[in-house]
Amino acid sequence: MIVKSDIIQAAYSYGFEDIGFTTADPFPEHKQLLLDRRAEYAWAESVGLALLSGTDPATILSNAKTIIVLMEVYFRKSYPRSLEGNFGRCYLDDDRMTRDGLSRRIKAFRGFLRDHGIDSKVPFNLPHRVAAARAGMGTFGKNCLFYSNKVARGGSWTLPIAVVIDAAFEPGEPTMEIGCPDWCRNTCIAACPTGALKGNGRIDPRKCISYLTYFGEGITPLALREPMGMYVYGCDRCQNVCPRNQPWLAADLPLNEKVVAKADCFELPHLLHMDKAYFETKIWPHMFYISYPDIWRWKMNVARVMGNSRDETYIADLVRAYADDPDERVRGMAVWAVGRIGGPEALSALKGLSEERSDLVKEEIRRSRDPAKTD
Repeated sequence: MIVKSDIIQAAYSYGFEDIGFTTADPFPEHKQLLLDRRAEYAWAESVGLALLSGTDPATILSNAKTIIVLMEVYFRKSYPRSLEGNFGRCYLDDDRMTRDGLSRRIKAFRGFLRDHGIDSKVPFNLPHRVAAARAGMGTFGKNCLFYSNKVARGGSWTLPIAVVIDAAFEPGEPTMEIGCPDWCRNTCIAACPTGALKGNGRIDPRKCISYLTYFGEGITPLALREPMGMYVYGCDRCQNVCPRNQPWLAADLPLNEKVVAKADCFELPHLLHMDKAYFETKIWPHMFYISYPDIWRWKMNVARVMGNSRDETYIADLVRAYADDPDERVRGMAVWAVGRIGGPEALSALKGLSEERSDLVKEEIRRSRDPAKTD
């Protein structure tokens, strides 16, 4: 008969850095939170995340008795600075599609359980951070992220993986609380440029830069373009400024060679001009929230970032995107970006723009040619 210590030992042997246990009872408080903030989270249901049903583990495994939480550090190794500045770190080595790293270890762990007569499911919609806190593995930050007690030097660079099983094991003591130090004075909230963080562990996900980069509708509103800064996909701003994360950020981490090998594929000009084949073979397998029909989001985000870089070397790429891209949202953002970069070359490029039929792009041209006029 397998015992709890056997499972703990197996988790460590498969490379997980911590493990916890909690009951498979429902998460009524989390369900009520989702219901109370239905307007803020309706988008999640619309894209198929099914967060409400995930609050009851019995909908995932009918005979659910325990949730095992495996703790993964997704920032074990450092990434090239060029990538960290444009992409959220949790996406840089995400193998949910390539299945060449973490997925294999999860599969091996589930195989161990199966060999000992335990059925398991790894749900995408169970509140895994809440499960980790209920298992006593850490606390929350005011940025709504989970901070480990034991790994990443107490930081939030963690991925709690919930494994629902049909066997009962003693649960841990819950630590369902915000663990930020009193002296922090809401650093993350003050640092969020789009006002997504509301305090007291609340967030409006619709204002989060990460959400805006891959789910935002239409051309990014003018008021958000500069605040979204240099992020093409995802965001780490609230984590980068967090005092609880500074010990890990100060660590001398080796480079992630796997990510280094694909860094060239994510250079901004390549992304701005990529075709379907390039996107589906080099980009989508690693960052898959945006599908090919919505590739305009990638290109629009890249154009915005080029503009915020204020780097004149991008003007030629932006003018090319304006001339070649069929999507008005990409062309409109390319125009804005040229105007944002400014200078004689940008002014010359704006004056040379061809006759435009799209009202959206016309407005961007008008505004960029005369930035003093914003109405």
